[in-house]
Amino acid sequence: MTTEETVRQFIVKELLWDGGPQDLSHDTSLIEGGVIDSAGIVKMVSFLETEFAIEIPDEEVVLGNFDTLDSISAFVNGKRAASR
Repeated sequence: MTTEETVRQFIVKELLWDGGPQDLSHDTSLIEGGVIDSAGIVKMVSFLETEFAIEIPDEEVVLGNFDTLDSISAFVNGKRAASR
């Protein structure tokens, strides 16, 4: 399963996305769409750290890293590549 697919499933199940997984496109704004708020970002950070064995320092918890599936995937994949 890709990073994007894993994150999509988390959003659908844990953040209670109203549509189905297929309705959540790679560039849907999670913030503007009201899918994720500050509490959701905290849940997302915890999930990403556990699921992908990465550390996300507070200074990297910015909206640009968590707005779309694309931005989250790129952020996670970059963290994983840097830790290798």
